[in-house]
Amino acid sequence: VQLVESGGGLVQTGGSLKLSCEASGNIESDLSMAWFRQAPGQSREGLAAVDSRGITSHADFLKGRFTISQDNGRHTSYLHMSELRPEDTAMYYCAARRDIGYGPMLRGDDYSYWGRGTQVTVSS
Repeated sequence: VQLVESGGGLVQTGGSLKLSCEASGNIESDLSMAWFRQAPGQSREGLAAVDSRGITSHADFLKGRFTISQDNGRHTSYLHMSELRPEDTAMYYCAARRDIGYGPMLRGDDYSYWGRGTQVTVSS
């Protein structure tokens, strides 16, 4: 399974971005998908996840600013980001795993497939 992220870029504080992640390849089962980010010198953070039933989980620290959604038919997930802040600047990664019914997970170790990331930069 290959994952390709898109939609990153430069945005001003308070702005919005929508990231997309499209899965392709030998997809033999339903996928759970998630978004993570990592800033230079910092550890990876789990942001949001969605399972194949559409159940979502979001990190509490986001306080509702980011929302994950999915299009199962296209094996695509989206991360809608609003009220962006300079501290949101990071490389954003999409991840996926075979959905085995455990619900949306925010631990990176739970995911088998990763994209190469898309850079999000928020200017002050």
